[in-house]
Amino acid sequence: MSADATDEGAIAGAGTGTGAAVTGAPGAAAPSTAAPSAASSGAASSGAGRRGIGARLAGAASGGLLRLVLLVVALFWLMPTIGLLLSSLRSRQDIAATGWWKVFTSPTQLTVTNYRSLLDNHAITSSLWNTALITVPATLLVVVIGSLAGYAFAWMEFPGRDWWFIGVVAMLVVPVQVALVPVAKLFGKIGIFGDISGVVLFHTAFGLPFAIFLLRNFFAEIPRELLEAARLDGAGELRLFARVIMPLGGPAIASLGIFQFLWVWNDMLVALIFANSDSQPITVALQQQVRQFSDNIDILAPGAFLSMVVPLVVFFAFQRQFVSGVMAGAVK
Repeated sequence: MSADATDEGAIAGAGTGTGAAVTGAPGAAAPSTAAPSAASSGAASSGAGRRGIGARLAGAASGGLLRLVLLVVALFWLMPTIGLLLSSLRSRQDIAATGWWKVFTSPTQLTVTNYRSLLDNHAITSSLWNTALITVPATLLVVVIGSLAGYAFAWMEFPGRDWWFIGVVAMLVVPVQVALVPVAKLFGKIGIFGDISGVVLFHTAFGLPFAIFLLRNFFAEIPRELLEAARLDGAGELRLFARVIMPLGGPAIASLGIFQFLWVWNDMLVALIFANSDSQPITVALQQQVRQFSDNIDILAPGAFLSMVVPLVVFFAFQRQFVSGVMAGAVK
């Protein structure tokens, strides 16, 4: 009995010691746990403060402040256009006396007399028509031929396809100035130097390498399964191009058309060399107005504004297709 009692007392003492140890363990660990938790809490609050400042800055940038900055930038960007428009609506005397901003305090200066004089100037009106006769065919030819060639390089098999495409890409680095004299001699021999057709052919020839390069890379990203499905349905190459390639490549083709239209419409170097007085575009006509009548601002201002308005109208009319083409090219 005494042995049993001694054993039970030992077990009870061990249990009591164990309980004390177990009970004391959390108490002993509590200080060491509390310190990191306080530190982590401070770090979290500091991080929250930093994130709060960043969030506030991001919110300010994405809100009214960013819009205000963009509005100011847009106003500075449009200021030359606004100044040209207001100058074209003022008389020669007012232009010589004060700046265009004077119309905000004296709106009676605005008049359409300059545009009436512009329409009575045969050189300017005929040059506007010549510009349209040069720009529209040069744009259409580049778009049509570039689309067909881009499809051929992307999806048709023919001997030397890769080498021909490398040659097209190599033509992108040829500057226009290098070809002016040789092409002028060639056009003189075949009898189109000084004619509208010569200017159109020159713009078409130098616009095609970029068009083929751009559209070939875009068309190559079209899924092959679509073309194979169309071929299984009996579609030939022309039908495949018209029904599958053209609808899917619409944004890229629209972007190319806008670029080509702007390049040709605003060109003066090529037209100055290859066009004569009967086929000169608006850029050359305005340049000659400056040379002949240095103070003929009542003709220059409205003429320059009209030459600038047409590309702006074309761009804003097709801006959705332009942005779609740029974004599609960026994603691909």
